[in-house]
Amino acid sequence: MIHSLSGGVLADNEVCTFAKVDVAGTPQWFLAPRTLAAGTRVLVPFGRAGRAEGVVLRCETCTPQTAPVAVGRARSIVRILPTPPESG
Repeated sequence: MIHSLSGGVLADNEVCTFAKVDVAGTPQWFLAPRTLAAGTRVLVPFGRAGRAEGVVLRCETCTPQTAPVAVGRARSIVRILPTPPESG
């Protein structure tokens, strides 16, 4: 771990998994508990105090320096939803 002169951490070698999730037609990035396949249904924070269902578009593993959004401000996936049975 490397600290800056101002007391912040510059490098931590931490790896994070982010999922790009389509929520109500808008793609948003969320911290994911693990790599999820595209098409996985998830429950995510949405709006001020609500939650919404979304669909994972893709996942990326990155460091805090290469994350698509600031790790400290990123919201996390609340729950991975079960896959509905296929009808046929």
